[in-house]
Amino acid sequence: MFVVDTNILVYAADEHSPFHKRCRERVEKWRSQISPWYVTWNILYEFLRVITHPRVFRSPWSINQAWGFVEAVLASPSLALLAPTEKHRDVAAEVLKSLPSLRGNLLYDAQTAILMREHGIKKIYTRDTDFYRFSFLEPADPSA
Repeated sequence: MFVVDTNILVYAADEHSPFHKRCRERVEKWRSQISPWYVTWNILYEFLRVITHPRVFRSPWSINQAWGFVEAVLASPSLALLAPTEKHRDVAAEVLKSLPSLRGNLLYDAQTAILMREHGIKKIYTRDTDFYRFSFLEPADPSA
């Protein structure tokens, strides 16, 4: 069980990225596996935000192209979406109290980390080194 972060999806989609080939291969492998893997709606919306952003890409994708990619990911038989449960408030409080230096943009990553902890998932495939701040996670770079 693992979560795939936004940047891995972006690299898998962006043919101009030096990480494209490896990330694309990994996403394709995950899409056909039978063991579970996860994303969140926030990760998918962040993918849409990044891949369609004209300041990030010289030729940003249209929203229809981006949504097509998301639909292909969502069609993966073993993919599931992490969502808050009735334990979310308590898990969030525990994590936030244990990391009093969290602020600003790190709170966006914190919501993914909190959901992962809530669901007992430790591994996240990402190139975002901020996830190392959460001692209960095991970040892994699939492009390495």
